[in-house]
Parts: sequence; structure tokens; C-alpha cells
Amino acid sequence: MKGGAGALLFRDRRAIAGGGLVLLAAAAALAAPALLGASGEGLGDIVARRFVAPLAATPDGALHLLGTDAFGRDLFVRLCAGARVSLAVGFLAAFTALLAGVAAGATAGFAGGAADRAIVALTDAALAVPRVPLLLLLVALFEPGVLLVVIALGLTGWMGVARLVRAEVRSLRERPFVEAARALGVRPARLLARHVVPNALAPALVATALGVGNAIMLEAGLSFLGLGVQPPTASWGNMIAAGRDALVVAPWVALAPAGAVAAVVLACSLLADALEAALAGEHARGTAATGRASRGTPLAR
Repeated sequence: MKGGAGALLFRDRRAIAGGGLVLLAAAAALAAPALLGASGEGLGDIVARRFVAPLAATPDGALHLLGTDAFGRDLFVRLCAGARVSLAVGFLAAFTALLAGVAAGATAGFAGGAADRAIVALTDAALAVPRVPLLLLLVALFEPGVLLVVIALGLTGWMGVARLVRAEVRSLRERPFVEAARALGVRPARLLARHVVPNALAPALVATALGVGNAIMLEAGLSFLGLGVQPPTASWGNMIAAGRDALVVAPWVALAPAGAVAAVVLACSLLADALEAALAGEHARGTAATGRASRGTPLAR
């Protein structure tokens, strides 16, 4: 990202709030192994430890910030462990979609002709297939797991990125700097990779920020249905599913992971809005600077 856009981003309250929430979730995910080792899961009387309310202590004197679940496991520790899986799935799926979308969109926009028509037809055909039923079909046909969820989400989410990048590349390929590079004998592949694609990434980055939240939401939905990450591996989706039968007696078991999903999805939306505003501000500043340079300075009297 350009320095000017970065400065605008760091001054945006939406970016500060969204980035703070994401960093908090990432810190919880990184702390999960240490917390799991210190929590003593599986020790003691499960009956005495189960469904302990938030900020209450079990008979052994251990305080539980978010309470415990049906098996007496500390919900805060489980939430941190679930953050490792949910955040990893969200970021890896969005990154996979970004790579595939940039590759397809840049190739189509720069090559033009038959290659452009073929990739656009493939993109339109993929967009015509409903994403959620396709995801359900994929995870039903193969053994559910983290890797399958990442691949399924990544390979069903690249089409929007491809369309955005194609439109930007088609606009950029006629710019003077591209024509100058061609006149200097720069090879097309190098021209595309070094000069065109970096200038076409702005809308793709905004879409990717939104894609992280969307992927986390979809993973939670698949895991809630039992088609995503499987227990005993914790993810926010299967934690919500585990708490749905105890909503009356212990609503915190489902509300804690549901709140985590909502907070991270909101954070991704705030970051995307801030990133879009920062990139638009940098573009407006660059356009104004170009206009002033083209007009020149007035002659001194």
C-alpha cells in the first residue's frame, strides 16, 4: 500500500477499531496453547464443573471468565482455541480466493481476445452456481476438515475478485506508463507482474478484507451443521452447535462464540470500509497533484 493511503488508514477510527478487534482475536489464538495447558481440562469432577456461570468459580476454586460448558471446560480457553481454527480458515480462504482471482482477472484483462472471453465465461458460469449449496455438496462428498473447508471456501470465492481485477487491468493497460514500458521492450509477463497488477490490487484488497469475514461466517455455518471442523477440535461454529441444546439453562455456552463471530465479522467490515476510503483519498490526492502539474505554475510578474 502507498505511504499516503497507509497514513490515511492509520488515522481512520474504523481501521483502528477493526484492526484492534482482529489483533485481539489473533492474540487470543496465539495464547490458546498456553491456556489449554494451564486450564486443567478433563481434570476433577465434571458434574461439579459443568455449566458454571460466567465470572463464577468451580468447587476447586478456579475462576471462569465466560463460564464452562457441558463437559466442564472453560469457555474462554475454548474460545481462544476456536479462534486459531476460525481465523486460520478465514484468512487462508480469503488469501486463496485473492490469488486465484488476481491470476484469472489479470490474465483476462491484459490478454484480451479469446483468453478474455473464455475466462469471463468461466467466471460467469461459476457465479451462476449458488455458493452455499455447492459448499454443502463438497463437504458432504469428502471427509469434513479444516483443509477441505479452506479449499472449498477459497475456490468458490475468487470470482468477484477476478471481475474487479479484470476491470482495473483493462483500464491500466492503455495508460502511458504501460505504453512506455512496451516501447522499451519489457516482456508482457514482466510488465503485467511488476507494473500492472500492483496498480490493480486496490479493489481486490477491499474485497479480500470483506472475504475474511464472509469466510469465517461460512465456516461457522458449516461447522454448526456438522459439515465443517469436527469436534474435539474447537471452532466457533461447532461451539455454537454444542451450546444450542443448553440455551435455556446455560445460554453463555452458545452466546460467547456467537459474539466472537459477530465481532470479527464486524471488524473485517470496518477494515474494508476504512481501506476503501483510504485508497479513494490517495487516488483523489494523486489526481489533484497530476492536474496541478499539468497546468504548470503561473509566470512571475
